[in-house]
Amino acid sequence: MNRKSILIILIIVLTGALLSGCVDKAENTVQSTPAGAITSTSVATAAQTAVTSQELEGTISLSGAFALYPMAVRWGEEFQKLHPKVKVDISAGGAGKGMTDTLGGLVDIGMISRDIDPSEIEKGAYPIGVTKDAVVATINAKNPVLNDLLSKGVKRKTFVDLYINGTVNTWGDVVGRPEIRQEIHLYTRSDASGASDIWAKYLGGKQESLKGTGVFGDPGLLAAVQKDPLGTGYNNYNYAFDMKTGQPVSGIQIIPFDVNGNGVVDPNEDISTKEKIIASIKNGVFPSPPARVELFVTKGKPSGITSEFIRWVLTDGQKFVDEVGYIELPKETLDNELKKVD
Repeated sequence: MNRKSILIILIIVLTGALLSGCVDKAENTVQSTPAGAITSTSVATAAQTAVTSQELEGTISLSGAFALYPMAVRWGEEFQKLHPKVKVDISAGGAGKGMTDTLGGLVDIGMISRDIDPSEIEKGAYPIGVTKDAVVATINAKNPVLNDLLSKGVKRKTFVDLYINGTVNTWGDVVGRPEIRQEIHLYTRSDASGASDIWAKYLGGKQESLKGTGVFGDPGLLAAVQKDPLGTGYNNYNYAFDMKTGQPVSGIQIIPFDVNGNGVVDPNEDISTKEKIIASIKNGVFPSPPARVELFVTKGKPSGITSEFIRWVLTDGQKFVDEVGYIELPKETLDNELKKVD
C-alpha cells in the first residue's frame, strides 16, 4: 500500500471518530436535562414571551362629558406610561356628544355623566360606572347677598322656583330680603350635558325645562358667572374648585344646600371647599342627585385594548381617583362593574 492510500484511510478514520463524538455530545446534553426542568435560557424565553403577549398596541378614543374629562385624561396618561405603544385620545364636548359618538362608532368610549336612557341601551349602549362626583350651584364672588347665601344656604324648593317655575327673579327673593331688587341673571348649558341632566333631575325636571341663558360647556358656563356679579349657574365641582388649592376658582363662590330646611348652613352642609364637598357626598348629606356616578359607555361589551383599559381603570387606576379630586366607588360596586368587562 503506497503512502497516498495510507493517508486517505487515516483521514476517513479520523473524520468518522470526530462525527461520532459530536453526536454523542449532543445526545448527552439533551439527556442530562431532567424532564420538567427549566434552564436559564428557557426562563428568559418564557419571560420574553410573557412580555410580548401583554404588550398592548393601538389607539383608544374617548369623547363626552366635561365632568369626567380631567379624570379620564389622568387615566389616559398613566395607562400610556404602562403601555407606550398605546395612544389614548380624549376630547370633551358634553355627555350628549359622547353618547352620539359612541353609538355612531366614532369613538371607543363615551364619557357619560348622567343616567342612560332605555332607548340608548336598545341601540347598544353598554354603561360601566368608573367614579363619582357632583354638580354644584355657583355664584359670582361679588354677589349682592353673598353673606346671606353662604350662611343660610338655599332650599331645594327655591332652586325649583328659580330654574323650573321662574317665580324667583331677584336675589332678595332667594334670601328673603324683599328690599333687595337686583335681578338674577340665570345661566344654563346650551349643549346636551350630563350636568344639566342631573341638575334638572334634582329639581324634578329635564334639561329642556331649565330656564336661563344657554352657554356651551362647563368652562363656558363658569366663565359667564365669573364675569357677571348678578349671575348664577351650575358646574361639575371639578371645574368650580381649583385643583391645587381646593378653594373655589377665582371670582366664584359655591351656594350651599340647606338640606334640612332650617335656614342655616350646618357644619355638615358646608361645601365651601373641595375637601368639604367630598366629605359631604361620602357621608350622604349632599343630595344625590346632583351627586352621581360617572360612566364609561361602549357600544356593546368592550373588547381588545378598550377592555384592557377599562379593566385597569376599575383596578389599578382607582389609586388616582382621590388625587385628581373624584370619589372612588365602593369596592363591591367596582367588583360588579369589573364583571361587565370580564
